Amino acid sequence: MRKSSRVNQPGRIFFRGNKMNQSLLKDARCLYDFLSFCPPCPDRADFILALGSHDLRVAEHAAKLYSQGRAPLTVCSGGFGKMTEGVFAKPEGTLFAERCVQNGVPAAAILVEDRAKNTGENFTLSKRLLEGKGFKTGLAVCKPYMARRALATGKKQWPEIQWAVSVPDIAFDRYAKNDEALADEIQLMVGDLQRLQVYAEKGFQAPTFVPDSVWRCWQRLVNAGFDRYVI
Repeated sequence: MRKSSRVNQPGRIFFRGNKMNQSLLKDARCLYDFLSFCPPCPDRADFILALGSHDLRVAEHAAKLYSQGRAPLTVCSGGFGKMTEGVFAKPEGTLFAERCVQNGVPAAAILVEDRAKNTGENFTLSKRLLEGKGFKTGLAVCKPYMARRALATGKKQWPEIQWAVSVPDIAFDRYAKNDEALADEIQLMVGDLQRLQVYAEKGFQAPTFVPDSVWRCWQRLVNAGFDRYVI
């Protein structure tokens, strides 16, 4: 397991005056680009699974895929997670479904799963919701930097489905709205990269190869204090 000593205030290192530390910013971009990688998607799937989060742009992307005819059904999954507990007034799945309807998806083409607290439960609880329908292919839709974890989790937690992943087309430099949001994003990415290794070892996800060059970026970010979600 990747571990490191911890620093409590990453902002002091990451931001020097009003300028970002460009070296750490480069490391963060490395993690984003690696975690966001998606293999090419098939033209159609039996259903879309929108993985709930604090980012409602994911729901908008799911609606776009539905409007393109990529699947006839959208499942919006999510209860309250670490970024939405005490922030969202409604479960992630409910808010995702509302945003999908606002973006043209008929309510009759949406199923809501509103209890999942993590990525694994997005898949396992949605699996129960669709049990017996005979589906064979699914298109998981998530935040860009959740792409690899979503695919690895789907393969392990719902192996009966042939999974593909699609994410909003948002580059690293445009993803976060401000410095505070960027710092939160980096905290999440650091935790997610480590979980690719740790959760595979625990049997929660399919194994994912992470190059040493990516781990070195991860280590520098952890050493700089981006360790909020490090296990």
